[in-house]
Amino acid sequence: MAQDNDSFIREVNEELRSDQFRTAWSRYGKIIIGVAILIVLATAGYRGYEYWEARNASVSGDRFLAALRLAEEGKHDEALAAFQALAEDGSGSYPVLAQMRAASVMAQKDDTAGAVAAFGEVAENGAAPDAMRDVARLRAAWLLIDTGTYEEVSAQAEVLTSENHALRNSAREALGLSSYRADDMVRAKEWFQAIVDDAAAPRNVANRAQIMLDNIAASGKAP
Repeated sequence: MAQDNDSFIREVNEELRSDQFRTAWSRYGKIIIGVAILIVLATAGYRGYEYWEARNASVSGDRFLAALRLAEEGKHDEALAAFQALAEDGSGSYPVLAQMRAASVMAQKDDTAGAVAAFGEVAENGAAPDAMRDVARLRAAWLLIDTGTYEEVSAQAEVLTSENHALRNSAREALGLSSYRADDMVRAKEWFQAIVDDAAAPRNVANRAQIMLDNIAASGKAP
């Protein structure tokens, strides 16, 4: 008897659940279908965007390589035009890479002012990776050693001279050379000494710094 009652109760519960489902579906079925369609469309749209991005990045990569070949062949004007076009409408990280290469081509063409300005644009580009912005600052600083003032070099390089910065010794060298060129031997000695005292300084950079310290000592212009 108990088993019959249990069976009856289960059938009643199943019927109630079935009725509840039909009621819920009649109320919310269209909404559920609409949400499902939105999910499918959103997924399809995202996949389509991924494909579009990948395709554009591939095209930009091909354009970047073609511009590099032009630069390697010494066709500087054509290479510069190609890099500048890619910087305007490229995809992914290629616009910033193209800006960097365009600046390098300008330097090869002896357009120092244009190269410094182009590197400066990369350095101020908040969307560019920090490492690339720092390299752009350093490149600008080195170009300014022969054509700019110490203050101009410092504006680009001094931010890179902190103890833990990977480019600190190259930045110190640029500042030391700029000081030396300005005949400010006291300041030049400070920058070159900072390189020599840095145990992590690359050997070639440290050797050059020591040579400059010897020159400064021989000049008698710094205590």
